[in-house]
Amino acid sequence: MNNSIRGTLYLIPIPIAEGQLNTIPESVRQLTVRLKYFFVENVRTARRYLKQLDKSIHIDSIQFSEINHRHPADLNLLQEWLEAGHEIGVMSEAGCPGIADPGSVLVAKAQDMGAPVAPQVGPSSVFLALMGSGFNGQNFRFGGYLPVKNPLRQKALRQMEDWSAQRDETQIFIETPYRNQQLIEDLIQYCKGTTRLCIAANMTAENQFIKTLTLTEWKKHYKLLDLQKTPCIFLVYAG
Repeated sequence: MNNSIRGTLYLIPIPIAEGQLNTIPESVRQLTVRLKYFFVENVRTARRYLKQLDKSIHIDSIQFSEINHRHPADLNLLQEWLEAGHEIGVMSEAGCPGIADPGSVLVAKAQDMGAPVAPQVGPSSVFLALMGSGFNGQNFRFGGYLPVKNPLRQKALRQMEDWSAQRDETQIFIETPYRNQQLIEDLIQYCKGTTRLCIAANMTAENQFIKTLTLTEWKKHYKLLDLQKTPCIFLVYAG
């Protein structure tokens, strides 16, 4: 630990579903509204969320730095803030930062500097989906996004199915929402009918959906789903 670093990097979960503030512990809410320095995916939504937590908060006194596919992490700014002794929050657009999220590079920088890193308790769609799938929760792999085009996409799907069967391992992955239906069709086409697929969407919301069926069973029902604009977690289990 570098004793000259006085700042702390806090990893701040936010609700997965819009407005579900009840999923965030009170201690995390109190910490969040106390912080004056943030790295966020989107400044506009971060400001709105902070106002939801505390309407009296003085937003203009808070400094934000965006980190997303258009704005690489400003690691020099992070170092400057940490060396100045500031408490810094990292927030993604939903759920826990650092998981399927660009915030991990900030954590890596803080670790390299010897700065304290403090993950906070909150909802993770990945783990909630695994909990509700009925699949192996002791041996699992999160693979993020799959390749978009064949033959790499077909190879990745079959490889996941093989890994699951050989290792008794749950395979977890995500997809860009407008490709959700195509992904289900690809799974049905390239994987065995006995392989099970769990689809989880809108976790923690009133319209939460989480369903596990074999691919043969999904073939009969998936066209009834409307997932083209809904972020989903997909889990495959062939064990």
